[in-house]
Amino acid sequence: MTIFDDEFNKIFRQMSNSFFNIDDILEEFKTKGANTGPYFYGYTMTVGPDGKPVVKEYGNVKPELLPASKTREPIVDTIVDQKENLVKLVAEMPGVEKSDVKIVVNGNTVNISAEHDEKNYHVNVPISHKVDENSAKASYKNGILELVFKLAENEKPKGKMVEVE
Repeated sequence: MTIFDDEFNKIFRQMSNSFFNIDDILEEFKTKGANTGPYFYGYTMTVGPDGKPVVKEYGNVKPELLPASKTREPIVDTIVDQKENLVKLVAEMPGVEKSDVKIVVNGNTVNISAEHDEKNYHVNVPISHKVDENSAKASYKNGILELVFKLAENEKPKGKMVEVE
């Protein structure tokens, strides 16, 4: 093992250890009151001036205190192709069948959900471009959902142009 491996092993051991004492958190909760959110937690990992990794936690709640949900939010990519006049949503939802996927388009929001055994997915995806809801076509293969819309035609402004004399 190299010195580099030793440093990373040390950091990951520290990260896997408990970051907090539950009594301290309960005491803080009693004195400061309930934190009503939003809840966030994370860590950053940088290299210090001495070349050693530095791990810093941030957020207002520890991951162990967040409410656990059985529903996952799938990773969704939105791709706008101006040349082809299309908007494509690509969602990763492994472990479900094509028949489990439900898609509802409501105005400028797409609601995607799927449930199969222990796998539950749900996400509301806003669409920033105006699309034709009736043009929607979806396909699902190998855990990847592709939903394609045609961009809506731009409406021409109504009214009459009046020339100034």
